[in-house]
Amino acid sequence: MMESGKILLEAEEMGEYMSFCRRKIHGLAETGFDTEKTLAFISAQLREMGIEPRSCGKGGLTAMIGKGEGKCFLLRADIDALPMREETALPFASKNGGFHGCGHDVHGAMLLGAARLLKNHEHELHHGVKLMFQSAEEILAGAKDMVENGVLQKPEVTGAMMLHVMTAVPLPTGSVVVASEGVSAPAADYFRIKIKGRGCHGSSPHLGIDPISAAAHIICALEHISARELSMDEKAALTVGGIKGADSPNVIPDSLILEGTMRAFSVETREKMKRRLSEIASGVASALGARAETEFYQGCPALKNDGEMVKMALSRARELLGEEKVFSAEDLPAGQVGGSEDFAYIAEKVPSVMVALAAGEEKKGYKYGLHHPKADFDEKAMVNGAALLAWCGMGW
Repeated sequence: MMESGKILLEAEEMGEYMSFCRRKIHGLAETGFDTEKTLAFISAQLREMGIEPRSCGKGGLTAMIGKGEGKCFLLRADIDALPMREETALPFASKNGGFHGCGHDVHGAMLLGAARLLKNHEHELHHGVKLMFQSAEEILAGAKDMVENGVLQKPEVTGAMMLHVMTAVPLPTGSVVVASEGVSAPAADYFRIKIKGRGCHGSSPHLGIDPISAAAHIICALEHISARELSMDEKAALTVGGIKGADSPNVIPDSLILEGTMRAFSVETREKMKRRLSEIASGVASALGARAETEFYQGCPALKNDGEMVKMALSRARELLGEEKVFSAEDLPAGQVGGSEDFAYIAEKVPSVMVALAAGEEKKGYKYGLHHPKADFDEKAMVNGAALLAWCGMGW
């Protein structure tokens, strides 16, 4: 029977390899479904290990290790970047306007490390382990696309796990936090409100219908949802993050677009917020002589963790890393987090678990959090991350 200490030692020996992979993926920094170069690099690495990758959907890649028949366990890594300019000044910084500020470069490198560990011990596996490299997580679309294109079939997936890095945190690098049973990441919905007014010259506002004024009133009115319509138990967030269509100081535009996101931990709260957002936008615009139409164009359900999978991940993590490095989310004061995760589409179908990995201790200089243009990650964490992915894959 394989010993956890040996797996951890082998992962340590792969530290330089994973740094190489992380930095290569980091420099490519491809976004959405447009991840051809990143997937080509990952495919080449897998083939060098003797693992044959297969395309899945618009921007996904899968590969099998172990027995290809029967049922299998899935390990998932997202590999897309954010559409934002990097400001880290790292020697391997991306230069194409994309940035791995959410750590997906680290995720891809760790799953490649886990793949090598699993391949080295393939003869000891009594089941199959399926690797899932996924694009378009940042737009909450990649996992759904891969599910629709059969990632959970041939062979059938009956358990799944994902690992996400954290930075600018108080936990020591390499510590892991296993999600509690139930919802660990909220459902998300992207919305677009199209406001139609009537354009005119800025000196004669009485001749037009001002969509900018309507937009301002709508934004303020939307705060009523969380302030007065949701109870303290209904955790939710609503953000208007984009205003498009007004770019001249002396023109009242004909129309305007507001864009934003909503997040909720329950189905009931999610549906209530969607309904009220549409009603408030339409009603406020109408009161000011304008028209508003709301469109929900992107999103994902809440991520639910299976109880047995949570127990498995906690047990295997403690075997591998020791009690002092492993925490349960329910034991930490932070509680539920606000970021959504499209791994929820996997967790809807099969028993799954989400695990967080500390990869940047604040007191050691990692002071910028996820999605900040200066965010960085401690590569030492990849040893524990890759070892844990492989160890859970072996012990499922």
